[in-house]
Amino acid sequence: MNRDEGDKAARLDRRAFARLAGGSLIAAAGLALGGAGLAAESDEPLHDFVPDSQDRQTIMRRISGLHTARWQDHFDSIENDAILVSIDDRVLHYWGADGFYRIYPTSVPLTDEMTRRGRTSITLKRPDPDWRPTEAMLRRRPDLPTYVAPGPDNPLGIRALNLSWPAYRIHGTNDIRKIGRQSSSGCVGLFNEHILEVYDRAKIGTPVLLV
Repeated sequence: MNRDEGDKAARLDRRAFARLAGGSLIAAAGLALGGAGLAAESDEPLHDFVPDSQDRQTIMRRISGLHTARWQDHFDSIENDAILVSIDDRVLHYWGADGFYRIYPTSVPLTDEMTRRGRTSITLKRPDPDWRPTEAMLRRRPDLPTYVAPGPDNPLGIRALNLSWPAYRIHGTNDIRKIGRQSSSGCVGLFNEHILEVYDRAKIGTPVLLV
């Protein structure tokens, strides 16, 4: 990647995280002002997330601490592209064999017990995915529907990438409040416009590392 391309990617990343920061601050302000609406909505099926409790300083420190990464530190090759998900930073790094590089804000699992780290790969690309909860999800949330067809209510958004681990995916979301939060049962969620870009570039067999 040349300097101009790097500067352009950095500007795009800053815009993405500015959007994330703004959404988090609005959510935090709503809670601080007695906004019980978000807390109530989080109890609805398919809208489960840990409400933001961070103050402005904490949110901005988390975002300003995000940084680019070198693929050479994590993968032997990016011949088939490569994806790194940082659970702590709540971001996805995407490297393309053509020199493309972008960082995307993500949602992360609700708890450490639901979090899986390690190496996997993309095994299936699903346009307009439907969704069924796992048995573990139904035990935790008996009120969940047993099936959701593709569409605006689908928790997988408009695209999904299955990983080699059963029931784990990188996918979009129609609930943008979840991005930047602990809000999944193990999967990694992106804004719908971002999963479109990742989906179009990713291939069957693209390596994925979650750290």
